[in-house]
Amino acid sequence: MCTISWQKSSYSGQGEGDACVEVASIGDDIALRESDDPDRVVTTTPAKLGSLLAGIKAGEFDSLSSPVTPP
Repeated sequence: MCTISWQKSSYSGQGEGDACVEVASIGDDIALRESDDPDRVVTTTPAKLGSLLAGIKAGEFDSLSSPVTPP
């Protein structure tokens, strides 16, 4: 069994119980988890994570945070 070294953002608080996204490298993949629910892990490739982060920085998902008004 291997030990996974999880890292959290420097923007997250350093105390215990602070909710944040944590990342880890597992072989050729990247693992992501929410510190509130550490047993639920999502894996992806570095390229796909890079595309997601580029899209976030470019504002591609900003409309998803706006309330949707029914037709």
